[in-house]
Amino acid sequence: MSKQKLELTWIGKEKRPKLEPRILLEDPEKSYHAKRRVADNDIFDNRLIYGDNLLALKALEQEFSGKVKCIYIDPPFNTQQAFEHYDDGYEHSIWLGLIRDRAEALRRLLSDDGTLFVHIDDNELGYLIVLLDEVFGRANRVSVVSFKQGSATGHKSINPGVVSTTNFILIYAKNKSAWAPNRVFTARAERDKRYGQFIENFAEPYSGWRFTTLTKAFAQSLGISEKGIKKALGDQYEDLLSDFVMRHAQQVVRLARPDYNAVSSEARGMIDQSKTTPGEVLLLEREAHSNMYFSNGERILFYSDKLKLIDGQYVAGEPLTSLWDDILSNNLHNEGGVEFPKGKKPEALIKRCFDLATKPGDIVLDSFAGSGTTGAVAHKMGRRWIMVELGDHCHTHVIPRLKAVINGDDQGGISKAVGWQGGGGFRYYSLAPSLIVNDRWGNPVINPEYNGAQLAEALAKLEGFTYAPSETLWWRHGYSSERDFICVTTQNLSADQLQALSDEVGSDQSLLVCCSAFRGVTAAQAAQRWPNLTLKKIPRMVLARCEWGHDDYSLNVANLPMAEPDPIELPLPADVAKKSKIRKVAAGQGGLFGENE
Repeated sequence: MSKQKLELTWIGKEKRPKLEPRILLEDPEKSYHAKRRVADNDIFDNRLIYGDNLLALKALEQEFSGKVKCIYIDPPFNTQQAFEHYDDGYEHSIWLGLIRDRAEALRRLLSDDGTLFVHIDDNELGYLIVLLDEVFGRANRVSVVSFKQGSATGHKSINPGVVSTTNFILIYAKNKSAWAPNRVFTARAERDKRYGQFIENFAEPYSGWRFTTLTKAFAQSLGISEKGIKKALGDQYEDLLSDFVMRHAQQVVRLARPDYNAVSSEARGMIDQSKTTPGEVLLLEREAHSNMYFSNGERILFYSDKLKLIDGQYVAGEPLTSLWDDILSNNLHNEGGVEFPKGKKPEALIKRCFDLATKPGDIVLDSFAGSGTTGAVAHKMGRRWIMVELGDHCHTHVIPRLKAVINGDDQGGISKAVGWQGGGGFRYYSLAPSLIVNDRWGNPVINPEYNGAQLAEALAKLEGFTYAPSETLWWRHGYSSERDFICVTTQNLSADQLQALSDEVGSDQSLLVCCSAFRGVTAAQAAQRWPNLTLKKIPRMVLARCEWGHDDYSLNVANLPMAEPDPIELPLPADVAKKSKIRKVAAGQGGLFGENE
């Protein structure tokens, strides 16, 4: 009996796309940067990629696998509704399959200590949790956060039943044992009223501190009778008292009886001693932790210890929980200067994710860019970012929003909290077209839109080489190690040319030669005669690798791939120049990719 595992199944789960690892083409006219440096740590190498996000993730794998610290995605919720910018309603099995493909690609990009945040509603929540448990491992599920997105008002409050006001954020670690999140605090909505005492003479030695009530100290500061203070201040009472507490946080305290069995032996001794000296404050100094003060067997807790620096202000804070109900969306339409109904997310929400999982300089990624919130927040927080978007709003929403951020014109969202003044920039890329197309007779050939450099980069990526053309060695287009290189040419190489190439490479290095054809020797003879060369014919060497010509893997059944054609070997091209021609190329007198490069 075969070993079974608990898993989510659906129609077509076993089908996986054979993605083509496209190269990325920069469009300098759409790339953008600030006119001047604003700070020494300005970041200019951010990436905005226009194209199908699954193909884009594949294109990023070679350079960024294991390097992305944080991923936030807000995929289509599969709500069976048609939104202006997204066709957000797909057959359930197709949605699961294509989300799975993206989750696997995202996991490969994450660093070992990286974090994935997925924003989703309750329509697919249960299925998505099981799916991500399968991809990331259930042990790496960190939390399921409930995010309060709205209130039970308006038309939502009319219908009977439960009113939905929340979305959810699934948090997964790539490897929970290596995961090291930052400590994040949220502002308390109300003052902690348990802190009801006040140290009158705080500046004097602690042993003689005198305590009074908070209300009495507050009244005295205003010159008002304690008994009539609430009536005198009316609706302003609580606001003014809270302000008084914040200004005197070191003097506002409460007494708490410690768990005697849970504290250290030194603390227990201090508790016992303080009971024998009523009215005197005792101090227990500690090196690794904050000092402890005791009075009459109780510990003195200071309101100042509750204060945390949150968004540039010291406020009473509490540890981050799995309920995020403090991020309001009421002014969301003003953020970023772009309209994106039902799709835009608050900048404060993305900031919280980055606060939890990143530090300045880390790489963050969003493969469903939408209105560009992730990039805007990452840019303001000093994180390097990559965003992918296929829709037209890449140009109508994302680019204008990012330009406003870079220019310092965007002072909404989190700008004031992080002191944003502008700076930096981004590079705009599109996916290259498919490397293999059919000619007019239906034969697969190299796409004529590719120039020589693009062909070399594409084949280097397909073969697992880093594209890095040498300025001095004409045959070195990339490397996989210090001694292993790749050369790409559309020429038909003769035995004399291959001998010359082998001589230049030398016996202590190896070279993968991708050419249209080689003549005068068989493959077996070539391997024996030139052991430092490996010969492969293009395009035959890559025909079976990928789904060529498939440009759209978006969540749409109409875009499912066609069946692959059987590989067809092209006829060899006509003879080209021999060894003398190669020498001319090295001297810059000819084209390595032929006359029509």
